[in-house]
Amino acid sequence: MNRIKSSGVDGCALQVTKEARTAGMIEEDSEGRAKRRADVRVFAFDGVLIVVDLDNVRDEEITELVASTARDTKTIYRAGDSKIQIAGNGYQVQIPPAEDAGFEIGDRAGCHPAPGLLVITIANGPRARDASRLAADLVEHRRAQIE
Repeated sequence: MNRIKSSGVDGCALQVTKEARTAGMIEEDSEGRAKRRADVRVFAFDGVLIVVDLDNVRDEEITELVASTARDTKTIYRAGDSKIQIAGNGYQVQIPPAEDAGFEIGDRAGCHPAPGLLVITIANGPRARDASRLAADLVEHRRAQIE
């Protein structure tokens, strides 16, 4: 698990190298250089952020994922556009609405990938267990969407 970090003016970010590759949000050439980094939208809920690849997840699929998360958490906060960025020897995602979801700089966060989707969950405190369960449900929901 990585920790939420400050990324200056852009607010919060999370290192997501392995997970972004798994989700297909990064395409690299044979030398490991990024050829494509996904444009994403980040949606905030209590203890959960969903990060959606705007080029590879249809609007109606995004709507299903957002509505399902809102029903489960009984919350929905703001969404923000972002991009998978190069950070050090890997990749990070800017998560502008992280504070809305209850994340703070230094918090441990789980990151659960599915095709075109990352579900970031708070890993400490009373909401961690429910957030992790919800992430598993959302990953399965996304896999069912593409079958």
